[in-house]
Amino acid sequence: MIKSIYILLFVAAASVGCLQAQSKGNQPNVVVILADDLGYADVGFNGSKDIPTPNIDKIAKNGVIFKNGYVSFAVCGPSRAGLITGRYQDRFGFSRNPLYAPQDASMGLPLTEETMADILKRNGYYSIAIGKWHLGAHPDLHPQKRGFNEFFGFLEGGHHYMPEMWTLQDDTKAKSQNDGYKTKILRNTTPIDEQEYLTDALSREAVSFIDKNAQKPFFIYLAYNAPHTPLQATSKYLDRFNNIQDPKRKTYAAMVSAMDDGIGTVLQKLKEKGLEENTMVVFLSDNGGPTNDNGSNNRPLRGQKSNFWDGGIKVPFAIQWPAKIKSGSVYEKPIISFDILATVVGEINAPINPKKPLDGVNLIPFLSGKNNKAPHDYLFWRGFDRNIMAVRTESDKIVVIPDASQELFKSMKDVSEKNNLIEQDRKTFDLLMERWKIWNKELIDPIFLGLSHDKKYNELNPKRFVFEK
Repeated sequence: MIKSIYILLFVAAASVGCLQAQSKGNQPNVVVILADDLGYADVGFNGSKDIPTPNIDKIAKNGVIFKNGYVSFAVCGPSRAGLITGRYQDRFGFSRNPLYAPQDASMGLPLTEETMADILKRNGYYSIAIGKWHLGAHPDLHPQKRGFNEFFGFLEGGHHYMPEMWTLQDDTKAKSQNDGYKTKILRNTTPIDEQEYLTDALSREAVSFIDKNAQKPFFIYLAYNAPHTPLQATSKYLDRFNNIQDPKRKTYAAMVSAMDDGIGTVLQKLKEKGLEENTMVVFLSDNGGPTNDNGSNNRPLRGQKSNFWDGGIKVPFAIQWPAKIKSGSVYEKPIISFDILATVVGEINAPINPKKPLDGVNLIPFLSGKNNKAPHDYLFWRGFDRNIMAVRTESDKIVVIPDASQELFKSMKDVSEKNNLIEQDRKTFDLLMERWKIWNKELIDPIFLGLSHDKKYNELNPKRFVFEK
């Protein structure tokens, strides 16, 4: 028995040694920068005229712009679940925006799923999640229980930006869904007395993390809540946009500008530390802009956040990685947020659980020209509660709202999705519908109630905000 224990300890020590040795190799650092509810046309590389984004544009200039870069859902929570796991979130029932329910371990990313941080941690990476989590507020679902070594941010689906508005010490003081916006910022699991405008604080923490961890491979998940509502900005950023008359658009622009400034400090720190060449920096939004809510601009795309026209699911998307990706590149074929994790995994040869295969692909062969095919034969979307769906191929896209509309677009030519060609090409429509039905059989129903079920959830869980002392 004792001998067996020694053998197990030896194997464990050897495994740790292998990881430490691996961590000293030429693994790329990974920085994923996620904006929240950003409009497609609200970055310079997609044509913005009234909101300068010079630092976000540097990522595009130094690497590749994806003209057809998609996310896996049209609202925050499910989109983030897809990105962080590299899998269609409907495979594991994350089909809704989770409620703020700090005592419910089922309200968020199920423990059966691995995150990007889990996978990279096994391969010698040190990681931090910064900003908006929105994958579960229960202690078991905390970022540090999901592969991240450190956390700085908030667990809820949104937050106030001004420190004076963080009036609740922690989750135990919450009495309603919206109280999650008022909690103090967490450093790991401890509420702190943060004094900076939230966007500035998140950027500061990313820069500090790079400073402290430059000697080892790291992963930063920098999930800004800007420019998600509530629309709040400091005079430092508001004063840049006195030319914008619409108050909503002006504040939105200020919030985007604050985020861009912060991204600039992150890029500068990477350069200062000599890490720019072998760091993969990704920029994207979690979904399209909710134009009526925050004054965002999705033109020329049709639709907005929450629907499956491109305005809801096609987002500003760029990657720089000088060691692997040619600067000034533009890629036209459809890709999706799943591909971020698949690309890293492919390049570092990280093993993946065969029972949880990734839905993404390694983009490097496609960007280098070694593979001229489309990365994906089909991309799929399912809106369970609204009973809507979409499919995208390289050339075609369908959007279906049963009992309301069936649409087929030639996506490369009809960027604004104006011309419904279903009557001219019923065969293509039927083929894509059949493919969607096959894919849909692989999915499961939602495993938790979502934001639209707040009242029902309270009825079923009357002690939702009753915390034991």
